[in-house]
Amino acid sequence: MSKYVKHQNLNDEYFFHEGCFITETSNSRDDDQASIVRARVEPGQQTKWHWLENTFERYAIIAGHGEVEVGDETPREVTTGDVVIIPPGIKQRIRNTSETDLIFYAVCTPPFHPDNYNSED
Repeated sequence: MSKYVKHQNLNDEYFFHEGCFITETSNSRDDDQASIVRARVEPGQQTKWHWLENTFERYAIIAGHGEVEVGDETPREVTTGDVVIIPPGIKQRIRNTSETDLIFYAVCTPPFHPDNYNSED
């Protein structure tokens, strides 16, 4: 196994209570500067309002389209190729408005840690 190449295994996907499916792509000591997950939101579904303390997050949309809400801004349409920038402590949620899966990579700096995760349940 190489510490320089991370192979994504879609069979490792799991449902996260936030309302999406997650595949851990890179979150290890080999890279203590960032973490990356692949997120998948099914058609018609939406994640819960959530925010990360002390963690800057970016969504890089790679398939589908939807609507994202960040903080108090007006909801915005997103599609393949778009990047959503989410500062620490700012609430966010994303909804799939298409008939196919909405898929994006979530890149966190510093790396995601469960202790920094908060949601409105």
